[in-house]
Amino acid sequence: MKKLVVIAVVACAVLMMGGCGNSTKQVPFDNGDSSEIVNADPTIYGICVEGTAMNILQLVTDMGDTMSIDISAAQEDGKVFGGMQVGDRMAVLPGTKKQTASMVIDQASLLGNWVMPNPLDGSDEVGIRIKEGGIAESIEQSNITYKTWRLSRGKLEIVLVREGGSEEEETYIYDLVKLGPDSLIYKDAEETFEYSRQKPREKYGTEIELEDAQDEFFM
Repeated sequence: MKKLVVIAVVACAVLMMGGCGNSTKQVPFDNGDSSEIVNADPTIYGICVEGTAMNILQLVTDMGDTMSIDISAAQEDGKVFGGMQVGDRMAVLPGTKKQTASMVIDQASLLGNWVMPNPLDGSDEVGIRIKEGGIAESIEQSNITYKTWRLSRGKLEIVLVREGGSEEEETYIYDLVKLGPDSLIYKDAEETFEYSRQKPREKYGTEIELEDAQDEFFM
């Protein structure tokens, strides 16, 4: 009889402990939607400042902190896009070690008019205009209207609307392949887009400057 009483007491205690554990279990830093933490963009955004050297990017972040970031690993992997010009806005994807970068993108170098020969007949130049404030526009493309762009997790996201479709906005995510003074290449699983920076056109012997054209480029 005593054995039965002891077994019953132990079983009750186990059930109480289990119930207590379930009632107090919480996800650390959970604000009701833990997906916000998991999917948060780890990219560091800021301005390139003096103190930047060959292997070191000195950055004043959007939070007001000054950081000196070792970009050696990003350079070895060919993941420094657009150089590092003092005063330019940068996007830095952190590396596995503290104060290191796995990717560096000079956002200012993305700005401008990017064109390629028309893939249909090659007679005209078509492309995309990337502007400050996340604004994107089409260049000589009646069937595609670019709307916005942004960098997230080291990838280029472009939102567009296709003529004759559902008129709904579509989002495309691309990997950067190259960003130089006169060339921009990005790709996804299906297509690779190779652009050149649009040159100023001459009219009666006078050059017409293009909006957002980048005249200087520094490594």
